[in-house]
Amino acid sequence: MCMEMNLQTLFQDFNPSKFVVHTCLLVFTALLALKFDETISWSFWAVFTPIWIWKFLVVLGATVGTYVWWQYPHFRLEGEAYIHYKAMLISLAIHLILLMFELLVCDQLTTSNHFWILVFIPLIFISIVSIAICIWCVKHDRSYELELFCAVNILQFIFLALRLDKIITWEWEVVFVPLWILMCLSLVGEWVLYSIVFAGILLRAPEANIQQRRNSFNSALAYTFTVIPILVFQVLLTNKLDDPDHSKTSYLVVVSPLFVTYATLIIMSFSSKGGNKWWFGIRKDFCQFLLSVFPLLQEYANIAYNNNNVNRGSTGLGEAQEPYRDEETDKKGKEGKKSNKNQKKNEAMKPVVPMTSIDMPD
Repeated sequence: MCMEMNLQTLFQDFNPSKFVVHTCLLVFTALLALKFDETISWSFWAVFTPIWIWKFLVVLGATVGTYVWWQYPHFRLEGEAYIHYKAMLISLAIHLILLMFELLVCDQLTTSNHFWILVFIPLIFISIVSIAICIWCVKHDRSYELELFCAVNILQFIFLALRLDKIITWEWEVVFVPLWILMCLSLVGEWVLYSIVFAGILLRAPEANIQQRRNSFNSALAYTFTVIPILVFQVLLTNKLDDPDHSKTSYLVVVSPLFVTYATLIIMSFSSKGGNKWWFGIRKDFCQFLLSVFPLLQEYANIAYNNNNVNRGSTGLGEAQEPYRDEETDKKGKEGKKSNKNQKKNEAMKPVVPMTSIDMPD
């Protein structure tokens, strides 16, 4: 089996936005669980630090992208620059409203001076606006994962706010009914089962190549490790909230299935492709930008390492390079190239003799 490692292949489909978001959410979830378990005594403002870092990077990236947009007008003519820039501004607006919600949540957890229904107003507003944004994204072939998540969970947000304010006194398993329906029908029915069945069909289809089978199997595996842990988390959280006095399960154990989901999403960010090219005004794919900023990486991205002595070529930027050669092989190769060059040179120096035709007598 040949094991290859190619730096460019690793980063050419990398989506830095998803990587940053899922990493920040992973750290924030762990800190919040430790705070509720009273394992750490940090304030909620400190616990929300990964969220503040996420929003800071969004604002900084949009600011730099806007500066490049107005400072260099000729960049606006590059391909779909206008659509990318407009999508960046829409994403910035969504994140700013989401930041308002997070500030209110942090203040409410610290002081308890507000009604939860007022705290959730920015999130409910995002859910309503996200419906129109999803339509625009479909029309212009843009990704809309955050907007879709907010749009389909508007009823869940309302139930959460009413339950936290004790306007309704339902059990938490009833409060989470919209999320149960969404997870069971939309996620499990359309993502996991569909991907597993499709992967099984491709594995048995003789006309499918190895790459197609591998991609379908990886997709089925990724969706499974994304959805199933979320369902387990919902069950553990419901049991914890409905019986807080007798439940000995810590919040860190409750959120532990989410760590599997976040880890899967972080790994998937290396093959997600897409992404807006106007964040920070880079105007190109992240891999190309990274190689342009650090030219030394081009040397490593140009080499494919494997455990065989036979070089199978490189998918990098330049010519293929063999991982190892001994001195004798190099010497023979140079002598062979030199003899071939001399032979071609001698053939080129030969005089050209016109072709003559001798007719045979009758």
